[in-house]
Amino acid sequence: MTWRGSVTVSDRIFACLPYLLPLIQGLSFGSFFFRQFPVIGVVLIPLSPIIAIYQLPFASLIIFFALFLLVVRNEKISHFIRFNTMQAILLNIVLFLCDILRQVLISVPGADFALETISNTIFIGILAAVVYSVAQSLFGRYAEIPAISDAVHMQVR
Repeated sequence: MTWRGSVTVSDRIFACLPYLLPLIQGLSFGSFFFRQFPVIGVVLIPLSPIIAIYQLPFASLIIFFALFLLVVRNEKISHFIRFNTMQAILLNIVLFLCDILRQVLISVPGADFALETISNTIFIGILAAVVYSVAQSLFGRYAEIPAISDAVHMQVR
């Protein structure tokens, strides 16, 4: 669905960049997955410089607030870019909540299988959401993820 004006090629490219945030955050859930399928880890090697920046102290928090305050709340930036940035931020918040669940499961003795299953499910889910959203953004369409996109529409006007 394209609305609120036409989407330029530069808007499409800039709309894809914020999805690096949930992708990099979601990599921590992929540790079991990468042990089972080490070949897939090779695909992520080009992201290593960005991952190194993201590992700096408070970098993720600074990036989060910078995207929210400088992009999402800036009316001068295209609605398409602001929508995709807010959607990436909400995906990142979902990952933060999933990380809390993972921390609870780590403390439960004998929950190794459940921890591995949940981590793999979250990783594959976030990877699918990011790939879908980036593909839709490159096509100039709004990526509609249930519940998350509804919250984004309420935040970005």
